[in-house]
Amino acid sequence: MSAPPRRVAGDSNAAETMQPRDPAPVPAESRNGGRVKAGGQAPQGVYLPNNNILTPHMRSPAYVQMSTAAAITLGVMQGMMHRTCCTRCLNLLLTYPEGCRANCAYCGLARHRESLRDYADRNFIRVDWPAVPYDDVLDIVASGGDQGRFHRMCISMITHPDSDADARVVLRRWTERIPHIPVSILSNPTTMTRQDVQALKDLGADIFTVALDAATPEIFDRTRGRGVQSPHSWDKYWEILNAAAEIFGPGHFGAHLIAGMGETERDMLALVQRLRDMGGHSHMFAFFPESGSLMDHLPAVARPQWRRVQLARYLIDYRARRVEQMRFDETGRLADFGVPRDELDAIVDAGIAFRTSGCPGQEAEDVSACDRPYGDSPPRDIASYPFTPNGNDLRRIRAQLRARRS
Repeated sequence: MSAPPRRVAGDSNAAETMQPRDPAPVPAESRNGGRVKAGGQAPQGVYLPNNNILTPHMRSPAYVQMSTAAAITLGVMQGMMHRTCCTRCLNLLLTYPEGCRANCAYCGLARHRESLRDYADRNFIRVDWPAVPYDDVLDIVASGGDQGRFHRMCISMITHPDSDADARVVLRRWTERIPHIPVSILSNPTTMTRQDVQALKDLGADIFTVALDAATPEIFDRTRGRGVQSPHSWDKYWEILNAAAEIFGPGHFGAHLIAGMGETERDMLALVQRLRDMGGHSHMFAFFPESGSLMDHLPAVARPQWRRVQLARYLIDYRARRVEQMRFDETGRLADFGVPRDELDAIVDAGIAFRTSGCPGQEAEDVSACDRPYGDSPPRDIASYPFTPNGNDLRRIRAQLRARRS
């Protein structure tokens, strides 16, 4: 960290660059899961996404989707993951033929994809999500089929009329049979009330999170509100986030944030600080152009920008540093972390700051169970490490941290 800054071109994603394209019209016969419902094909066991055949008529809570990493760890599909053998979080996604009714510009599950893919065939955070009977999931984990590898389960809601009620069913059945593995909720604020948040707490949810994603109201509206014909609003998301802070309490709520969608580093870190002051944590993702999304033509977050906000976020959330102690240049780029050099070097060397951020597991408070292997980057250019970075990884990270735009 003592070498002089290395100047490189384009080390951040500027707001004027990160503009989604307009969604295309969806044929009437494809809307609201029309093809799947008209076909009426009954599901039979595990469904591996396959856009070449008609998707079965699957609905939560009878069926849930899970990440490819979770499916490999659970043994419901074959595969290997680069440099890691498992994930520590069982990420479950509610599923319906109608799919998510929102249209977020960066998301592979967005409504506009109805014209091309049935909901259960869509990629999400870079991978396929197999659909599995929920009874099978419960039976496998309850009998120890995960070999003790899951530290946490997460129920991911979507924007659908049945999502709130079905999330409660999935949660209740889990806590009744598998009470030793805590549950996080990745909520859908658009359809929720304060009473819905309280109900999830009463049923045994441990952590409640809101996928705020955008760092500013303007970016939120442009990427997941009126700008893309989507129902979400910044104010509604904060209404539910504030309710979660009161109901779940300090350390048991948080927000997902995506870096590199046109915000400044000052914008992002001010929001991280706001969440920390409320008693919550930020779970930060690197923007990656999801194939099939309205932003798939745009650049992934620049690695220098990502490493700066990733490290600064760790300092705020786990090392009691404040954004006011940091220094930013005239463009809002982080220029100084406000930490003595030897202390900062030691934090970088530990590598934890560059691991995937999310809800905690059993390893340590600052090590996430939700490691999402390669959810925001390909293995050849890792953004969020699902394991402890080794010496070669750290050398690359340090080089990225030293970079500055020319």
